[in-house]
Amino acid sequence: MDPTTLRYARTHEWVHQEEDVVTIGISDFAVKELTDLVYIDLPAVGQSFEQGQTIGEVESVKAVSDLYAPVSGEVIEINESLPDNLQALSDDPYGDGWVAKLRLADGASLGDLMDHAAYQKHCSEA
Repeated sequence: MDPTTLRYARTHEWVHQEEDVVTIGISDFAVKELTDLVYIDLPAVGQSFEQGQTIGEVESVKAVSDLYAPVSGEVIEINESLPDNLQALSDDPYGDGWVAKLRLADGASLGDLMDHAAYQKHCSEA
């Protein structure tokens, strides 16, 4: 996916929407900040989350970081290959490195997520 067309949470998750389903992942900026990934804990299919809730975690040699739901919804698919292929997060964070797909909850919106330009500004201030 083209990172310039995605929406971003302040917590560095990206979102791509197709109708009522969103694909979420971790931004290239966040992956580079973590460096040397060793483990990822993914949510379970069928779990529902409110925007901002912890849905999993990513562990690197230097830190453990929570993954947050950038929108409210129910997990309908996870990237099952990711735990055995963490390199995909580094090599292709906006493609093969996607984390999960959620069906948006009623009334859920991407409205408070940042566009690419705002996210770049957010990262440069971090």
